[in-house]
Amino acid sequence: MTELARKIVAGVGGADNIVSLMHCATRLRFKLKDESKAQAEVLKKTPGIIMVVESGGQFQVVIGNHVADVFLAVNSVAGLGEKAQQAPENDEKGNLLNRFVYVISGIFTPLIGLMAATGILKGMLALALTFQWTTEQSGTYLILFSASDALFGFFPIILGYTAGKRFGGNPFTAMVIGGALVHPLILTAFENGQKADAPGLDFLGIPVTLLNYSSSVIPIIFSAWLCSILERRLNAWLPSAIKNFFTPLLCLMVITPVTFLLVGPLSTWISEMIAAGYLWLYQAVPAFAGAVMGGFWQIFVMFGLHWGLVPLCINNFTVLGYDTMIPLLMPAIMAQVGAALGVFLCERDAQKKVVAGSAALTGLFGITEPAVYGVNLPRKYPFVIACISGALGATIIGYAQTKVYSFGLPSIFTFMQTIPSTGIDFTVWASVIGGVIAIGCAFVGTLMLHFITSKR
Repeated sequence: MTELARKIVAGVGGADNIVSLMHCATRLRFKLKDESKAQAEVLKKTPGIIMVVESGGQFQVVIGNHVADVFLAVNSVAGLGEKAQQAPENDEKGNLLNRFVYVISGIFTPLIGLMAATGILKGMLALALTFQWTTEQSGTYLILFSASDALFGFFPIILGYTAGKRFGGNPFTAMVIGGALVHPLILTAFENGQKADAPGLDFLGIPVTLLNYSSSVIPIIFSAWLCSILERRLNAWLPSAIKNFFTPLLCLMVITPVTFLLVGPLSTWISEMIAAGYLWLYQAVPAFAGAVMGGFWQIFVMFGLHWGLVPLCINNFTVLGYDTMIPLLMPAIMAQVGAALGVFLCERDAQKKVVAGSAALTGLFGITEPAVYGVNLPRKYPFVIACISGALGATIIGYAQTKVYSFGLPSIFTFMQTIPSTGIDFTVWASVIGGVIAIGCAFVGTLMLHFITSKR
């Protein structure tokens, strides 16, 4: 592991060329001072590295499921310290899209695994209720449900930390602002404000628009950004003797009211408009939306564009209470698994056979980089067949307008997350059929094309 870490550090231009480093489920994500110093082709040929991707202003090294171990080794070898955790305070380089993707990935990447875990747990609980293995009054159910719901219930606090860190501010100050948004007193005031004769709330005589910020995404991100700007100004102006406590004090006194008076209502309105716009587009042509998302999702992932859709999915849960995009992505994942299984059966080289088999297995759980970069894409036709198969499966799911009721990585567990409170219905069966068609068509198509090409 240490030797691989040394090669990676050398391949990205040395430790001095690394601005920041983070990792997701399978990739090391570097922010480099000078990307021309990186040796992408050398890294691609290095054993232990699946692929190198330059996308979204990041230099990404695809490792696989043991990426966390490699991350620690790289951090140790390069002596990165906080660079391995924190983004730079200012990110002026790159176009607007790259900067947006860089910010969004930095905020949500540390949470993706946990969000997937809580979503799967909610799906398992829904399945247990459907088959009457438990009841909503059961202590077991209540404890597990609270664990599955806590992340999104207190999402502004969690996002306050990651957003504060990404914007280069004090993440704990942003966490406190997020905590204010979901404080019991505020939630009680919101509930009381729904009554017809309820008195209004004001701040220094200015009326406050009370909203329920539980599970909200956009308000705390904007607030953390504003807080980081104010914090840097205050740290530059205030004497060292008092800035340790005066900076967070002034940030809380200024940004918290601004959040309730302006940022919160405005960003909530933006959230609702985004959700309404997405819903209108989806409902206009759901089957076509399925074909597009199922067919092009892995291409979006290759170019890093998928990060722009993560906040949209989470926003749908916040505003609508469900999401229709994740079900459309599940066939794209299953199709890559099917293609990798086809390669597994066709491949005669023992080592490549093992790679294809393990890639198919991890793909079932939503981690497709090993299947895409290590198996299907290098052979070209399995990847193309998988994209077509994903489009076919997602078309069926789109036609049924299947929804998921908790966040999670598109995977074999998505089936459980499509179960509504009323029990298994047509939309759930559509997700099963769409997933089976995707994996089956990709598997059979890969076998057939291998048979045809091997005869030539």
